[in-house]
Amino acid sequence: MAAKKPEKEQEGKKPGEGEEKKPAVQEKTGAQVSFSQATPARVEEIIGRTGIRGEAIQVRCKVLEGKEANKILRRNVKGPVRIGDILMLRETEIEARKLNQGRK
Repeated sequence: MAAKKPEKEQEGKKPGEGEEKKPAVQEKTGAQVSFSQATPARVEEIIGRTGIRGEAIQVRCKVLEGKEANKILRRNVKGPVRIGDILMLRETEIEARKLNQGRK
């Protein structure tokens, strides 16, 4: 059963506002879903593969929002990635080390 909201919360909202954004899981279980803060960044350049088996891809990305907006970072990404993809970064202060291009 869906719990009825108190009248105080409904006073400031328009009918139907916020109802579409609720995840289906939240409606079924009644538990609240919380996400950590993340900053969006767009992939500008793919530098190369890194890791012992080449499982990570090093990319240069540009931060789009927040206090670090327009900053370009070097990050390691696991999984498929293309130029123009949006990454959600938990932090924007630490940068990945440069790839060694002098491999044999």
